[in-house]
Amino acid sequence: MWAVKDWKDYQLLDAKCGARLESWGKAVLDRPDPQAIWKSSVTNADWAIADAKYHRSNKGGGHWETKKSLPEQWTIRFEDLTFCVKPTGFKHTGLFPEQAVNWQWMREKIRNANRPIKVLNLFAYTGGATMACAKEGASVCHVDASKGILSWAKDNARACGLESAPIRYLADDARKFVEREIRRGNTYDAIIMDPPSYGRGTNGEVWTMEEEIFGLLSTGVKVLSDRPLFFVLNGYTTGLAPSVLKNLLALTVGKAFPGKLTTDEIGLPIGNSGLFLPCGATGRWEEEEA
Repeated sequence: MWAVKDWKDYQLLDAKCGARLESWGKAVLDRPDPQAIWKSSVTNADWAIADAKYHRSNKGGGHWETKKSLPEQWTIRFEDLTFCVKPTGFKHTGLFPEQAVNWQWMREKIRNANRPIKVLNLFAYTGGATMACAKEGASVCHVDASKGILSWAKDNARACGLESAPIRYLADDARKFVEREIRRGNTYDAIIMDPPSYGRGTNGEVWTMEEEIFGLLSTGVKVLSDRPLFFVLNGYTTGLAPSVLKNLLALTVGKAFPGKLTTDEIGLPIGNSGLFLPCGATGRWEEEEA
């Protein structure tokens, strides 16, 4: 499992009984997590310290029960990146801390490339990967279907001191955007895809991961430059095995370009227990070293 251990403002304090207890800076949140199916853990954290707890609704969605006063929004840092977080109606906070292991990897690849790098970030959400790549000097095209989420990403850019960085923010359907980029002849040296299991585009286009991802990967290969640096595919919401992501990349990017393919689970350490909470999987294709 790929797991980052360098967080200082975030910590997974405990996970059990279908929930996780997390410290987000000065706030402690109790959120559902379907992977934590064990009934006890070594950490034995005091769950009563939670400032807020998310309750699922039988009709879908849910609500936060606030036990202590929380700011509407606050910031947390990872290395030299700063992110705005807040509890949302979908249990999330606007940031997936396990993705920091990918941020570190992408930054190293860009740093060592010794050439200008253009990155396409599809399903880019609030921009964790966008900010990581931009911090290393890459130009980034940040695409997400939600205009509200794009505004949040711009807030993160300001918090990171990247408001003047070469980042394009586009509210668009991922499939249609890639098809237009092919017609326009635009190419990218790196592509990041972080697709949901289900979603809708800007004009109501339906997206389902299992039905659409292979076609999007096959199309996405056509906007890679003659010398691509990396291609990252995340599968955090679907339960797809790492080997499935490897097969998808092998049959698309791997057929078009020689390179190295690696896949694994990603996760978070649970306190000091020695246990890890799985948080999906990541597949990485990277340029062959000269």
